Amino acid sequence: MKDIRDNCGVFGIYSNAPCALDIYDGIDFIQHRGQEYCGIATFDGHIRQVTHHGKVVTAFTDKEIQYLTGNWGIGHVSLWERQPMSWQSKLGDISVAFSGNVVNADELIRRMKEKGHAFYRGYNIEIIAKIVMEAEDVVSGLSEVARTIKGAYSLVTLTAEGVYAARDVFGFRPLILGRDEDRYVVCSESRAIQNMDMEVVRDVHPGEIVLINDRGFQSLKQLESPRKAHCAFEWAYTASIDSVIDGLPVQEARNNLGASLAQRDIEEGATGFDIVAPVPMSGIGHALGYHRRSGITYQEVFLYNRYADRSYTQSTQRARERMAKRKLSVLSSAARGKRIVLCDDSIVRGTQILNKVRELKKAGAKEVHVRIACPPLLYPCDFGVSTRSSEELAARHFFKTGDIGSLQKQRELEAWIAKEIGADSVKYNSISSFVKALGIPKNSLCLKCFDGVDPLL
Repeated sequence: MKDIRDNCGVFGIYSNAPCALDIYDGIDFIQHRGQEYCGIATFDGHIRQVTHHGKVVTAFTDKEIQYLTGNWGIGHVSLWERQPMSWQSKLGDISVAFSGNVVNADELIRRMKEKGHAFYRGYNIEIIAKIVMEAEDVVSGLSEVARTIKGAYSLVTLTAEGVYAARDVFGFRPLILGRDEDRYVVCSESRAIQNMDMEVVRDVHPGEIVLINDRGFQSLKQLESPRKAHCAFEWAYTASIDSVIDGLPVQEARNNLGASLAQRDIEEGATGFDIVAPVPMSGIGHALGYHRRSGITYQEVFLYNRYADRSYTQSTQRARERMAKRKLSVLSSAARGKRIVLCDDSIVRGTQILNKVRELKKAGAKEVHVRIACPPLLYPCDFGVSTRSSEELAARHFFKTGDIGSLQKQRELEAWIAKEIGADSVKYNSISSFVKALGIPKNSLCLKCFDGVDPLL
């Protein structure tokens, strides 16, 4: 599949009171994980469902929230498709929402069609739901999902028994449990739990199946996990800075990644910078880390349009470029005459950072030195939102085949990228420095977009 698949965000709740507004709040807090679609499904003896093309706060009406009766339910935000999706089956009414990507989707759809299955649009969620509904019960179905599909998922399943939550055996996508006296929730990010004034309990374990009902959290099954492969990009970009993913605060991770870049400049004698600035919003944590380690003054040089979306998670390149232009405007007085260290999370296609460098220099910046928290992106991602072809990756235009392999090769790439985007210099974190900054063992991370190593093998 060459198109872009979304990272998405899921939310589930079991409450002592009507839950639709809580789901509304929960998916609004994770809207950054997908801005094109949103949906809610609740259970009140049967499933009630509403999905929209649009954002949570503008899409749902009061009448729809009133229609969504019931004390337990699930929600979803997405770039790509409407979820949750609901069915009537031998297991009863069932609704499913998931975050991730099924790598072997085409093969599974072909096999299912040969058996007589029909598909609405061939969505990944349809594959997962059909596997679940063929089983004798939901737990058996979710276990079969883990055995059948190749890829990444965190999912929530709404039934008469409550909400089932499951995470793939590698733990690619995050999934977190939270509670208070009246509510039990599961969510793609802890920020929703925290901002709903609830206690974060723990992460769902890779391969774990949890039932959430009036008895709280029941861990029903723990599937064998070959290894952990948490998506490293979650800490660098995807997750909100106020979230905690698998025990590591996103803010701490980004500060450490920025500090790692500053340490490299210190060791290499790169001096004379006037200010360090972020490309908002994901670059802020990295720039603050660089500032604290280097002692260089932190200064915003872009004004962020709070009504704009994340440019990386737009559905087309044209949309990404338009959103990048909308969301940032230059603060000319802050940039004029300055030697700027500009921090960002990654360089994907290179067009956006090129435009930002040009805008700063047009505003009178004396020098612009780009510092990138992630290692060079050399391989397409199979497990969530990202590019679907190597041709889209700026670094791959320099390294046609193979890995960077050495610091010397990385420096050659950095010099080439700097020339391409008009920067005075470009530096990335190496894979080893990236892993060290996160403080998570390398064999517990998925780094495929950097090193090409398939964690499923």
